[in-house]
Amino acid sequence: MNKDFYKKGFTISELLISIFILSVLTLGVSTFQRDVFSLNFALQNGLSAQMSARRVVKTMVAELRETGPSALGAYPIASASSTSITFYSDVNNDGLRDRVRYYVSGTNVKRGIIAPSGNPLTYNSANEKISNVISDFIASSTRPLFEYYPADYAGSTAPLTYPVNIQSVRLVKVTAIIDKNPGRSPAQIVVTSQVNLRNLKDNL
Repeated sequence: MNKDFYKKGFTISELLISIFILSVLTLGVSTFQRDVFSLNFALQNGLSAQMSARRVVKTMVAELRETGPSALGAYPIASASSTSITFYSDVNNDGLRDRVRYYVSGTNVKRGIIAPSGNPLTYNSANEKISNVISDFIASSTRPLFEYYPADYAGSTAPLTYPVNIQSVRLVKVTAIIDKNPGRSPAQIVVTSQVNLRNLKDNL
């Protein structure tokens, strides 16, 4: 038998080195794929949260824009704070303004609606329909969910101080801060908008 036959194979040390290199490459590829999938998942979650928050803020602004006296003649805004607002707007498009309440509950922003009913009409709190409209909300003392401004607001005017005099409110700024995974990417998502309460007149 030709002696060169025994020289064509791998030695044990070469085989071990090859296995080690292959293992390192496999681990690197697996880690890369995991990171890509993780980043893609985080970006999709962030985009979904941003779109959801924008949609809710857009709805909130539209409802606030149509704020007016209640079906019973009550003032258009019932209450206003940094974490909640209650006002009257015809969200059901039935010709009667509903009592609408947006408020923070833990890490959620919820919406409650009471449609006027009965004869004479009343707003029965037992009939309030509550839904969760924003999840993963981050409460912030420096950027409250609601800020309120008077008629002379010119872009840089300071908001009204709390407790708010509701009869001075002419513009509402909404700022929603969302973070689905605190401490992990992507960073917090901030969605903000503002609305003039066009049905509020100084002689109301």
